[in-house]
Amino acid sequence: MTSPGCRGLTAALLLLCATTAAFAELSDKLRDDSELSQSTAKSFRRLMPVRFYSQVEQNPIANATLTLRSCTIFVPTNEAFQRYKGNIHVLYHISTSAFSKEQLPKSVSSDMGGNPPLYITKNRNGDIYVNNARIIPSLSVEMTNREGKRQVMHIIDEVLQPLSVQKNAQDNINNPDAMQFLQMAEQLDLNDFHLRTYRSQVTLAKKESVYQSPGAHTFLIPIDESFKLSARSGLVDAKVIDGHVIPNTVIFTAASQHDDPKTSAAFEDLLKVTVSFFKQKDGKMYVKSNTIVGDAKHHEGVVLAEIVKANIPVQNGVVHLIHRPLMIIDTTVTDFLKENGENGALRKFYEVIMDNGGEVLDDITNLSEVTILAPSNDAWNASLIENLLRNRKKMREILNMHIIRDRLNVDKIRQKNANMIAQVPTVNNSTFLYFNVKGEGADAVITVEGGGVNATIVQADVAQTNGYVHIIDRVLGVPHTTVLGKLETDPMMSDTYKMGQFSHFNDQLNNTQRRFTYFVPRDKGWQKTELDYPSAHKKLFMPDFSYHSKSILERHLAIADHVFTMKDLVQYSQQAGNVVLPTFRDSLQIRVEEEAGRYVIIWNYKKINVYRPDVECTNGIIHVIDYPLLEERDVVVSGGSYLTESSICILLANLIMITVAKILN
Repeated sequence: MTSPGCRGLTAALLLLCATTAAFAELSDKLRDDSELSQSTAKSFRRLMPVRFYSQVEQNPIANATLTLRSCTIFVPTNEAFQRYKGNIHVLYHISTSAFSKEQLPKSVSSDMGGNPPLYITKNRNGDIYVNNARIIPSLSVEMTNREGKRQVMHIIDEVLQPLSVQKNAQDNINNPDAMQFLQMAEQLDLNDFHLRTYRSQVTLAKKESVYQSPGAHTFLIPIDESFKLSARSGLVDAKVIDGHVIPNTVIFTAASQHDDPKTSAAFEDLLKVTVSFFKQKDGKMYVKSNTIVGDAKHHEGVVLAEIVKANIPVQNGVVHLIHRPLMIIDTTVTDFLKENGENGALRKFYEVIMDNGGEVLDDITNLSEVTILAPSNDAWNASLIENLLRNRKKMREILNMHIIRDRLNVDKIRQKNANMIAQVPTVNNSTFLYFNVKGEGADAVITVEGGGVNATIVQADVAQTNGYVHIIDRVLGVPHTTVLGKLETDPMMSDTYKMGQFSHFNDQLNNTQRRFTYFVPRDKGWQKTELDYPSAHKKLFMPDFSYHSKSILERHLAIADHVFTMKDLVQYSQQAGNVVLPTFRDSLQIRVEEEAGRYVIIWNYKKINVYRPDVECTNGIIHVIDYPLLEERDVVVSGGSYLTESSICILLANLIMITVAKILN
C-alpha cells in the first residue's frame, strides 16, 4: 500500500503536471498564436504579452485557476508593462468567470484578495474599457482548457492598478468602500496627498452614507492643499458634498466622454449641479461642476478642478483626487488666473501677462465686475504669436482685447444674441467683440470675434466672485487667415461670400502678395436691399447675373500695397475731404467720419454705418458695413435691358445655326 504521504506527494505532482500542461496551452496562445507571435505582421509585434506570461508563471493561484476553472484574463501589452512602474498584481487581471466582449457586465469580481471589482465601460464609440484600460478589439481569444472549462483572454493597453497601500500600513485594508477609503487615507499610497479636511466635513455634515452606498459611483475628493483659504472648508456643506458624487455611474478618465455632463447627487428642484470631465492636449485631466440652478448659498456657474490623482478603484466605484473643491465660488478672477497660471489650464496666458509687466493683472484686480476671455495653453502655439510676444505695446492691446468690463455669462450672451450678433466693448472701449450663438442647450456653440480672429469658447462660465472666465481656443487680435478664409467662416458675412463664390470674385482673395481693404456688407445689410430694391436683390444672388454681382463687389474692394484702417480713412477725409481708393477696375470715392465713437461712410450722399471696423486678416483688412455700396440702377431688371447668360448662349447658338445654313445654301 502507498503511504498517505506518498499519496499526497503523488497528488501534488499530478496537480503540478496538470498545471504545467494547462499553462503550456495558454503560453502557446500567448507566445505562438498567429495574431500575437513575433512572426506576425509588424503592427502586432509590440502586443506580444511575454512579460505577463512570466508573471502568471510565477503565481500558483493564477496557475491553478488556468488549470481547473473558467476565467477571463485581461492581459496588458508589453508596451503597457514598459510604461508601468509599480508592482504587478496578476490576480487583479483575472476573473473566475468567462466573458466575451459582448458578455461583459458592468463589473466583474477579480481573483485578488477580497475580490475587488473590475468596472466595465462601453462607450458610444464602441470601445470597451476595464477600469482605465481599453480592450484591443481584434486581439481577444477564446479557448477551452483540458478540464473543458471555457476561458477568454482580452488584450488591454494598460496595466490594471488596484488600490495601493503604503508599506508601513498597520491595518489589513482589503477592498474598502469610499468611506473606508477616506478613513484610512493616511495608510494608502496617494502620492503624499492628504484628505483630512474633506473627511472632517463629510463627518460633520453626517454624509457618511453617501460614501458607503453600495453600487457603482464616482467620487471626487478635494485634497487638503485645496483648503489653504481658511474660510473655504466652512463652505463645504451637505449639498456641496453631494455635488462631488456622480451616483450610479463609474467614470474612469480614459473611458470618459469629453464634456458630457452627468447628474450629481446634488440635483433636485431648488439646486441642480452637473459634473463633467475634459482633457487638455497636454494630457492633464480636469473635472468641472456646473451649478445650473443655484440658491442663496450655492451660486450658479462653473468651477474647474484639476484631477491630481485619478482612477483609484474602491468597492463601490472609483475615486479621483482633485486640486480644489467643486461648486464653491470664493475666489476673484485675479485669484483664478494666478491659481491656474502657475502650472494649470491658463499657464501661458498668465505667463504672457506677467512677461508684459503684470499691469494687465493690476487692471483686472481693480475692476469690480469683469469677464476674461482666456486663451487656452494650446492657443498660444500659433506661429504668428511668437513674433508678437516681443512687441509689448502690441501685446498690451491684444491682452486688453480679452477683458470685458462686465459680468458676462452665457445666458447674458444669449439675451444679447437674441435678434442680432452680440456686440460687446472691451476694457478700452475702442475695440468691440462680437459673440454668436449657434444651436441650443448642450449642443450650442459660442464663438467670439475680435481683431479678425474667430475663437470658440471651449469652457464657458467659470464663475468667480467678481465675474466670469471663458476659456477660448484662439488668441484674439492675432490674425491667422486670409480675407477669403475670414469670409468663409464668419457667420455675419455669409451672403457676401456666397455672391463672390458663384461670380468667381473670391478667387483673388487668397493672394498673400496683395493687400486688400474690403468693405463687406453684413448679411442684414443685404436683407435691407431686398426691401429697398426687391427685384435687384433677387438678381444679385442668381448665377445668371454673376457679371453684375462681380461688378458690385469690385466696388467694395480696394487693392493697394497697404491696408486702410478706419483711423487712416478718417484722417485722410479730414485732410482732403474725400478719399479715393484704388479698386480692380476703377476707384472708390468715399468720406469717413467718426460719430460718437462709431465710424460712418459717406458714399453717393448716403450714410452707411460701419458695424465692425478693422477686422484684420493675413493679407488685408475687412470693414463690416451695415449696407452695400449699391444703387438700384446697378442691376436693371425691367424691359429686357440685360440678358442672362443662358439667354445669351441660346441666342449665339441660333445665330451660328443661321450662319451655317446660309453658307450651305
